[in-house]
Amino acid sequence: MSELTLTVLRLGLLALLWLFVLAVVGVLRTDLLGTRVTARRTERTPRRRGREEAPPQGPQAPRRERATLVVVEGSLRGTTIALGQAPVLIGRGADCTLVLDDEYASTRHVRISPAEGGTGWLVEDLQSTNGSYLGRDRLSAPVPFEPGTPLRIGRTVLELRR
Repeated sequence: MSELTLTVLRLGLLALLWLFVLAVVGVLRTDLLGTRVTARRTERTPRRRGREEAPPQGPQAPRRERATLVVVEGSLRGTTIALGQAPVLIGRGADCTLVLDDEYASTRHVRISPAEGGTGWLVEDLQSTNGSYLGRDRLSAPVPFEPGTPLRIGRTVLELRR
């Protein structure tokens, strides 16, 4: 081989080695410092006054009872989330509705969504590593989430209340 080919191979190997070292440092930093939790703005923009909205036309969806999700055990004890029409995602990821600071929770751990027909809620484990428990049963498929039944995700326990 020529001297130029050997030099190019050496530089390429050196660059690959540095990429590997930087990747390892990034993983170690994430493991040591944990995931970044970002603060969210929770207040909603107020409606404009003086302008009335027209009632929706067509068949109306059945009215869902107001429900709240309450953290009863864990680092976020006392936190409440009002449940609406949109699904609620719970986990350690910054894109979750409820961001848990729990090392036993997955990035996207559980989804709580409205049941079909507008009466009640379903809870679904999103293939989490450590699992989710509704009452004493481990979740393996979407199941109805009844008020007062504890939902355990790692060290965090949540309840549905009306």
